[in-house]
Amino acid sequence: MGNEGFESIIIFTRLVFTSYCSLKRVILNQYRVLCYNPSMIIDFHTHIFPPRIKKNRDRYIDIEPLFAVLYSNRKAKLATADELIDDMDRDGVDISVVLNISWSRHELCVETNDYILESIARYPKRLVGFCAVQPRSPGPALSEIERCVKGGIRGVGEIRPDMPQLDLRRNEEVMRPLIEVIKKHRLILLTHASEPVGHNYPGKGAVTPELLYSFITACPDLTMVCAHWGGGLPFYALMPEVKRVMGNVFFDTAASPFLYSPQVYSQVIQLVGADKVLFGSDYPLLAQNRLLREIKSLDLPEETKSLILSGNARKLLGI
Repeated sequence: MGNEGFESIIIFTRLVFTSYCSLKRVILNQYRVLCYNPSMIIDFHTHIFPPRIKKNRDRYIDIEPLFAVLYSNRKAKLATADELIDDMDRDGVDISVVLNISWSRHELCVETNDYILESIARYPKRLVGFCAVQPRSPGPALSEIERCVKGGIRGVGEIRPDMPQLDLRRNEEVMRPLIEVIKKHRLILLTHASEPVGHNYPGKGAVTPELLYSFITACPDLTMVCAHWGGGLPFYALMPEVKRVMGNVFFDTAASPFLYSPQVYSQVIQLVGADKVLFGSDYPLLAQNRLLREIKSLDLPEETKSLILSGNARKLLGI
């Protein structure tokens, strides 16, 4: 057999394998939809980027301060929607919320929002999208939220209230219209959070419980998710006035193994309730199965684990 014959066999084999993988994914997706059960898993905190950003990382590091802080280290992973879906299939995750980051330029918000919109359109049963806006461009920011809502976006985030333009205390005239349009469309606002003490890490920032509390008290009827256990905000729920204003506030577990011992689950549940905790991995910083193994190993009632893994997210997202 000549070289042309071998090449034809290789091409045919690749086509068969690709078709098999595509069919397998379709069957798995349909199975998850048709055989839904309360033990489904929803990851409320993942990040994806367009392939062009992953390929041209250095260009975006040069033009975007926050992206540079988060991804200058080559060990910091970037993932596309397809890579996330593959890892979800591997780890048994049914649905992931895909978040944006707080870009400093409106054009970068639009560029990455476009990719998230495209991704949730391609995987409508698997991905739920959140968008990003730049409040320094108030008119375009409001229009961008409206555009993203039409495309199926369910929230805004991951925002960074420690950035001057997102500080409600300093820029209420800019932020208030954004908050109102978020409430009008019943969107969820997901914010970064960081601990006021402890070790430093890239992107930690200064979104401490004090800053979050001022934001929450200014917008008590806004549905908010505070990432990374809210930087410890739940521990202040022992103060009656703090607990009173947190009726619409939830906390995700993103990057928990890097921040707290597993005891944090039982402590936060005792303070704010199991119905306030959302499983979030911070993928691809952490593999989804790492958090899942931690949660499943906890000495908690199965009903509580079910709330964390999907029940609370289903209620928030209306799934």
